[in-house]
Amino acid sequence: MITALDHVQLAAPPGSEPALRTYYGEVLGMTEIPKPPALAANGGLWFARGPVQLHLGIDPDFRPSHKAHPGLRVAGIAAFATRLAGHGAKVVWDEKLPGHHRFYSEDPVGNRLEFLEPIG
Repeated sequence: MITALDHVQLAAPPGSEPALRTYYGEVLGMTEIPKPPALAANGGLWFARGPVQLHLGIDPDFRPSHKAHPGLRVAGIAAFATRLAGHGAKVVWDEKLPGHHRFYSEDPVGNRLEFLEPIG
């Protein structure tokens, strides 16, 4: 029986860790968590914020996903969008999901990310 989502993994190209560390750590405000030593040799980074974990794995044949994406719930979505835009991230609002404010953006390597906040 599935009881929870443990993490989401996104792919990234070799050598992108510094840009990803800045984006996920400084811009999104997530905390980098250590990878187990047996996995650290593969490169990549892991981040967490509360119960949410994002793992970024290195893929030599990386191609960003323009459709598949994690949906990240945020509090204060307008201020969060302003924060991302202030760091040069593209913010594309989409009001098609009933009961939510949401926008899409991309990380530094082109992975699509959805940010949403329930209305009311």
